[in-house]
Amino acid sequence: MKGGLKVSQISLILIGFVCATVLSLAYVKSLFLSTPVLRQNHLLQLSPDLTVKDEEALGEGSGSEQSEESVNFESEKIPIYANSSSVIKVTEELITHEEMEGIAPNFTEKGDIKDVSHKRSGSIEQQTDVSTAVSSGGEHSENLTITQERQDCNLAKGRWVIDDSRPLYSGFGCKQWLSSMWACRLTQRTDFEYEKLRWRPKNCQMEEFTGVKFLKRMQNKTLAFIGDSLGRQQFQSLMCMITGGKDRPNVLDVGHEYGLVQSHGSARPDGWAYRFPDTKTTILYYWSASLCDLTPINPSDPATDYAMHLDRPPYFLSHFLPRFDVVVLNTGHHWNRGKLNANRWVMYVGGVPNTNRKIATIGGAKNFTIQSIVNWVNSQLPKYPHVKAFYRSISPRHFFNGDWNTGGTCDNTTPLSEGKEVLQDESSDHDAARAVRGTAVKLLDITALSQLRDEGHVSRYSIKATPGVQDCLHWCLPGVPDTWNEILFAQI
Repeated sequence: MKGGLKVSQISLILIGFVCATVLSLAYVKSLFLSTPVLRQNHLLQLSPDLTVKDEEALGEGSGSEQSEESVNFESEKIPIYANSSSVIKVTEELITHEEMEGIAPNFTEKGDIKDVSHKRSGSIEQQTDVSTAVSSGGEHSENLTITQERQDCNLAKGRWVIDDSRPLYSGFGCKQWLSSMWACRLTQRTDFEYEKLRWRPKNCQMEEFTGVKFLKRMQNKTLAFIGDSLGRQQFQSLMCMITGGKDRPNVLDVGHEYGLVQSHGSARPDGWAYRFPDTKTTILYYWSASLCDLTPINPSDPATDYAMHLDRPPYFLSHFLPRFDVVVLNTGHHWNRGKLNANRWVMYVGGVPNTNRKIATIGGAKNFTIQSIVNWVNSQLPKYPHVKAFYRSISPRHFFNGDWNTGGTCDNTTPLSEGKEVLQDESSDHDAARAVRGTAVKLLDITALSQLRDEGHVSRYSIKATPGVQDCLHWCLPGVPDTWNEILFAQI
């Protein structure tokens, strides 16, 4: 055909087109193979030799030479390119969080660990490359698992360490909550090294306390301290810790809801209750030195004796327990013959005066009461599964060369002169440990760690600087009771 292409020309054109197509496909394939693309639904796996060691996360002396953990992304090994440093950094954060919480963490879009302390497990949602797999996670991810070997955490076993970030509130402040007789910064005391000590458990890292975290965890909940003046100290300590010692005029006094109002002729009410309106968190304290029910034997006689019902809980506890979410009980230091006689308390069991000689001794009566009240609370917990109950072990006294009324003193001002470490596994308060054994009531064990802190008592210091009996029972605040609340916070 005139003006048309010859057969040989058409063949050359077709051959050229085929060659160009083959070369183009080869180039595209080489680009694809050179890019580390992960298929969707792949299981990621880091090389087994990528291990993070973090002894500090376990605290000093965890009982093993070192703690090793590896984060495994299962399936075939994926080459780690420029993103490897970010993977290692996030892995270190992952391990630290795991040691603290015992749960698999989740991540924000920025790669930060989300707070998922309310969950028992979690994982990272699968993405299309290493960078996004690490930096973004969904609420229900499936493919990251963390294997770790943890020892049981005994919060009462550990050591005191110096921490310059302490105290958590000022001893000059917190006047809204703290009784001046326990605010040692307002007295003539000049040494305050005791405020800088922090408790570090041996086998795990205790979660750092902040008021914001506490109120969030206790949102719409009520915490009740029921016990003696050491329980009142713990209550005041917690109020100062939550507020950082700052005045909070918006905190509501809700004592009237619990009958905690000052009656005519009394020096103070039987307790206090406050509510933080933003989170509806209620913190209260009720004074019950013996932790058993007290009723007047002859209500019409102002000088009547009081029946001390060793087998019955205080009416306040039995009446309001359903409204509590966390309850902390304690007793101990009022169990002596002088206190019972001064208060006109008469031991009753089964609604009648006690005739059991084993119970008639002070020690026998105290242990019988603790056992009875713990067992009663334990019997109520199935009815109110939202309640977490704690019995706090006894706070140690440090009277030397006599007792409180015979010239006993506690003049030491050097922290940890008696030692800084608790190595025992069992509580020093054997009666308390025996009472909670086999029940759902937990032991808030503070005895041995507080025993090392004889310099932390109020001692001879007072606002008026008047000589007299030294207080080697109560603690300066800020001080040792703050640690009791940190341990409590770690368990709720």
